[in-house]
Amino acid sequence: MKIEVYSPTIKRKEMDAVLTTMVEDQVGPGEHTQFLIHTAKDTLKFDYCLALRSPVFALQLALETLLARKQAEGIEAVSPSAGGGDDSESVPRGKGVIISALSPFYYERVIRSLGLVPLYCDTAADSPLMAEDKITALMAAKPLCIVFRHTLGYLPEAESVSSLGLPVIEDCSQSAGTVLGGKQAGSFGTLAILGLEERDMITAGGGALLFAINRKDAALLRSLGELPPEYLLPDLNAAMAAVQFREEAKNLARRAELAGAYIQASMRTRHQRFRETEGLEYNNYSFSLILESGVKDVKSYAKRKDIEVEEAFDTTLAGSGAIPSAQCPCAYSLSLRTVLFPLYPRLGAQAAERVAKLIMTLP
Repeated sequence: MKIEVYSPTIKRKEMDAVLTTMVEDQVGPGEHTQFLIHTAKDTLKFDYCLALRSPVFALQLALETLLARKQAEGIEAVSPSAGGGDDSESVPRGKGVIISALSPFYYERVIRSLGLVPLYCDTAADSPLMAEDKITALMAAKPLCIVFRHTLGYLPEAESVSSLGLPVIEDCSQSAGTVLGGKQAGSFGTLAILGLEERDMITAGGGALLFAINRKDAALLRSLGELPPEYLLPDLNAAMAAVQFREEAKNLARRAELAGAYIQASMRTRHQRFRETEGLEYNNYSFSLILESGVKDVKSYAKRKDIEVEEAFDTTLAGSGAIPSAQCPCAYSLSLRTVLFPLYPRLGAQAAERVAKLIMTLP
């Protein structure tokens, strides 16, 4: 049987929760959605949260909230200078949004739909996160905010977030359960997004939580007022997500067990793993390697073993060619050489052993 790279964390408990919701004849936003918010609050320790139908809505509302705050503070954008839109110096003050070149497609669409300008930031050569010196260079544009996507579950140094002096939106869709210096993902910024999509840590079939940790920032979210039900997370998805929050410790332990075996196997190869921030307790969202050989050779070898191996960043802005390779060369290089191996709680012992053997014998 073929081993897939991703598999939703859906077990009997999740199925029972969904069936219960269906029997109640209540599938839209309702009591289960509110229960999810209370359950997530116990884990994430936030002050206020919106449970939304899509991470696209979450990013849109987060940016609208920060725009409203900027307007309330009476800070006007200056006129752009003559020049190309890709040059950060030509971006009006307060209109730029710093994002990683390894961000998903919808980031750019949402940003531009609000009249804002994406400022693409390159990564470090050995990390999927934005490089600090590249962030510093983009700060000259006086941006509205920065969106820190915790790519593949990794977190940047806390100082690099707090020292920026501008609002931070954390996207911890892939980093739920990751801890840095005793603080969990989502607790370092102004607002945080936790996606509930098929390939996020919490796989609820779709949706997102948009939350603020402290009261001051929570007041920004409350200012949004009443949202139409079409924006809100349905009970079906909420019921599934609530179970996964309660099962988080068990799922993280299983991921750590699998990752330990993979790491031992990878040490016998010439391929490299990403550098981790000091003091990071990684959630093992995935197991990735930066290849020293060709991706096609590795995928072909894995296919013969009936195991799927996937490019880590082929659907990102840099990996898809949406950003010129010369503009963010490190991110582009990583998109060509980084692959993911199957790692998820539902992976059985025999399948995991096959994956570990594959990693150990990679060309």
